[in-house]
Amino acid sequence: MAGSGKVACAAWIRRREERATRVFAVYGRAGPGAAPAVEVFGFDPKTCSLSSEPLARAVLGEEPGDAPRGIAVHLSGDEIVCATAKGCRLFKLIFEEFTVRLIPRDAPALESVGPQKCLAFSTDGAKFAIGGEDGHLRIFHWPSMNVLLDEPKAHRSFRDMDISLDSEFLVTTSTDGAARIWNIDEGVPLVNLTRSSNENIECCRFSRDGMKPFLFCTVTKGQSFLTVVWSISDWKRIGYKKLLGKPASTLSVSMDGKYLAFGSQDGDFCAVDVKMMEVSHWSKKAHLGSAISSIEFCPTERVVISTSSQWGAELTNLNVPADWKEWQIWLILLALFLASAILFYVFYEHSDSFWNLPMGRHQPAKPWSVLKESPPVSEDQNPW
Repeated sequence: MAGSGKVACAAWIRRREERATRVFAVYGRAGPGAAPAVEVFGFDPKTCSLSSEPLARAVLGEEPGDAPRGIAVHLSGDEIVCATAKGCRLFKLIFEEFTVRLIPRDAPALESVGPQKCLAFSTDGAKFAIGGEDGHLRIFHWPSMNVLLDEPKAHRSFRDMDISLDSEFLVTTSTDGAARIWNIDEGVPLVNLTRSSNENIECCRFSRDGMKPFLFCTVTKGQSFLTVVWSISDWKRIGYKKLLGKPASTLSVSMDGKYLAFGSQDGDFCAVDVKMMEVSHWSKKAHLGSAISSIEFCPTERVVISTSSQWGAELTNLNVPADWKEWQIWLILLALFLASAILFYVFYEHSDSFWNLPMGRHQPAKPWSVLKESPPVSEDQNPW
């Protein structure tokens, strides 16, 4: 039955169309008595809610190993990769006027890779990276599936990964606390992020605003839980700050790069203003007593989907300052233009401008007398 079983993972889908941008949510669902499946729901930005029934549904299989573990959505919104214990499944999204269809696609390079902990598409949509529980890193060119990097011993076991905004770098973290930077195009490791013997680097995300090339990581140091910032130019630490104040289970960054979201091991999460590096929103007990496994920002609204193994998916409207909409900016520009036109008209009507001259019989005999007279010109023009 559609909608049965708990949501194990979730992601947003953004579709750019001629008239507007449409947003959907995709759930990976599994549970007792329900076949593992992928479901697509519509999103209403006015009410910040999802449709009550899925618009499309695809069954992943009948065995426990078919249960979804993670989802990655291509930038175009046309393709979805779902990770299971066996490997990864590829689906094509077909959007029609009133319906959505999920079509399975063959992807032999992904289907038998085993359980994957991390999935990531690059911002340009041309690369796809996966990191397994066995520490195996694979990077593919998309959609050709040509292998850019195949490193069986990248880590002991993957913890997290992210691809930079320019699609040049990949950052990966391990369950043993190590973190490494990779050059995607060259398919080689660049540097291991420095850490002390009592530090574990856990979650990682690159900045997304296009202005500040930073790398954010959650770091556990003894009983301290920090957010550390690295510079992308030389991979050196810039600074750190205590934000979540407890062990982080997941980290996410909004599409415009203005906010970070931290999920905790006990079910709380917070949103952080990147510019100020201060907490702007707290959600206490969003997933009471259960670690938040994923948290994703909506592409168009200040809304997040968070998931946990015990409570499934939760949709939360963030209590942060509202962003300016495009129509609001145009309205302000139009108002400024009209105000300028009115001021110009009033100034013109009430000024003693030289050009604002009386007409007809009221015109002075020498209207040009306000100008300075030219010096008299001698009749004798002979220079000699």
